Amino acid sequence: MSAPLRLVIFDVDGTLVDSQGDIVAAMTAAFASVKVPLPPRETLLSIVGLSLNVAIPVLAPDAASDVHAKMVQAYKDAYIQLRADAGVAQSSPLYPGALAALKILGARPDTLLGVATGKSRRGLDKLIEGHALHDVFITQQVADFHPSKPHPSMILQAMTDAGVTADNTVMIGDTSFDMDMAVAAGVRGIGVSWGYHGREKLGNAHLVIDGFADLLPTLQSVWGEAR
Repeated sequence: MSAPLRLVIFDVDGTLVDSQGDIVAAMTAAFASVKVPLPPRETLLSIVGLSLNVAIPVLAPDAASDVHAKMVQAYKDAYIQLRADAGVAQSSPLYPGALAALKILGARPDTLLGVATGKSRRGLDKLIEGHALHDVFITQQVADFHPSKPHPSMILQAMTDAGVTADNTVMIGDTSFDMDMAVAAGVRGIGVSWGYHGREKLGNAHLVIDGFADLLPTLQSVWGEAR
């Protein structure tokens, strides 16, 4: 009997790529554009994973909605410029072992790969282009077309795209938003400890790993439990 088709969905920022430098710089520009006091760095990184229209009001709760809109646009403009100046590979480098893990998983006939990210369609396209990840992800869910994490919409659509059941789907991410989204969608969440939320915030994770070298053995364990 052949193995069931499986789907591995990855978050992007803080999971596959380390984009914290550009995120903090773009947020700094966004706050400066409307002269709103900038929160501490750890606060800025705590909202990574949320869609911008949700993250900005969390970071600047006392600002008016029109100010939030200006900040969102200023962030996008600054991020695009930072990426253009440095190049994707420099501004958002892949974490050690990420590319090798994607290649190994992508070569398995029973495994499909996807992403679910708070990035825009344009932002994800640039990242995929910059790291030559064309044809790696068969389903790509972005902030343009979904409610912000932890709403399960991204995972549910990814499973529909792939034709894979919840029992055979896992969500890989670095934040509580990713793990809460996995729970809401009825799939297992595998947390990563190297991202923007500490291990202590990943309480809803089925398991937490400390490096990409741990991912394949962990998936084998999860799939074994799912049988």
